[in-house]
Amino acid sequence: MMNLSRVFRASALSTVLTATLFASVALGAAPSWAVTKLTDSQASSQLSASGIGRSSSGGCTNRYGSTCTSYEQINQETVSGIKTFKSISGCAITITGGTEIGHASGTYSHWNGYKVDVPLTSCISNYITSHYAYAGTRGDGAVLYKAPSGNVYARESNHWDITYYTCGC
Repeated sequence: MMNLSRVFRASALSTVLTATLFASVALGAAPSWAVTKLTDSQASSQLSASGIGRSSSGGCTNRYGSTCTSYEQINQETVSGIKTFKSISGCAITITGGTEIGHASGTYSHWNGYKVDVPLTSCISNYITSHYAYAGTRGDGAVLYKAPSGNVYARESNHWDITYYTCGC
């Protein structure tokens, strides 16, 4: 026979945890376990092992240099997302913008680890425009494409600005 007090306690705990999670999200405070931040070295190791390069106009990786390309404090989901994109698209990938200063601010920003920039190569552009849904135009005029995962690919003047909410594409 089922122990009803044990079922009730488990159900009550589940309700409390769910309510706490939704309250945190509603107030704009994601739970601390929701995002895993990486060091520049950790992200660089994962990306280079997947054949993803890095380029910066300043030849540097300093987060506080606007001509650098830094991975410091990038989200694990972002790293996994660009690795997945490389794998499914078959395109060569070089990251030209990461978590360094000089990008627009906001919750889902470069600085907060959600975005990377990649060049406008024909392979990357053709894959995005033929596999993802047109999603309108951003306020700055960038044309948007949305992947089934919810990740957003914005075509800026000289690169793709990619926002990774999840590790899928």
